[in-house]
Amino acid sequence: MAESTILMVDDEAEIIQLMSIYFNNEGYKLLQAPNGVEALKILNSQQIDLIVLDLMMPEMDGLQACMKIRETNPIPIIMLSAKGQDIDKISGLSIGADDYVTKPFNPLELIARIKSQLRRMNQFNAIAANANEIHIENVTINIASHTVKVDHQEIKLTPRQFALLHMLAVNRGTVLSMDRIYEEVWNEPFMESKNSVMVHIRKLREKIESNPREPRIIKTVWGIGYKIESDEKSRGE
Repeated sequence: MAESTILMVDDEAEIIQLMSIYFNNEGYKLLQAPNGVEALKILNSQQIDLIVLDLMMPEMDGLQACMKIRETNPIPIIMLSAKGQDIDKISGLSIGADDYVTKPFNPLELIARIKSQLRRMNQFNAIAANANEIHIENVTINIASHTVKVDHQEIKLTPRQFALLHMLAVNRGTVLSMDRIYEEVWNEPFMESKNSVMVHIRKLREKIESNPREPRIIKTVWGIGYKIESDEKSRGE
């Protein structure tokens, strides 16, 4: 796993110096800023995984910085403050902070909170990535990147071949007629264009099927069109 980059925003250099030891022990890369203005500059120029943001700072305080960050960025934010009143915690959390630690704090507690937020973000990213992928036997279709892999090896599809495969995949378990396929993939009225669909299906099978003559993924429904079996049907075969 690549190291996580933590941006710690605090005008107390002693605290950052102390936490740098703990971050180093955990394998984190530390970036630092003395106020919200400098933090925003760093955030706009570098990849950051989590921000530890002090509440009371000159130029731009933590609340202002948090609100500014939240306008465009869902990055995890842990607020720090020397104040312990509930109203300060509510203020920080209500404007977008994910967690809150009161000074003085135990460095190990802050590390634990950071690990928790990074773990949550990694889980969210994994779910988002999976939502962009369709898995059919040994074929993986990535909708976001318009790529297809067979046995984990990327294969080259034309835009029309990808659109055809994607259409069949998202309608898994449904028989799609020749005219519906043509009108959606070619984006024009179906005018006895069966040959165009058949040729593209054949070429697509040659790229994704282990045996194109006996296809397991794209099935022909004679007299109607084509389909990819549903998960339940595939598992039952």
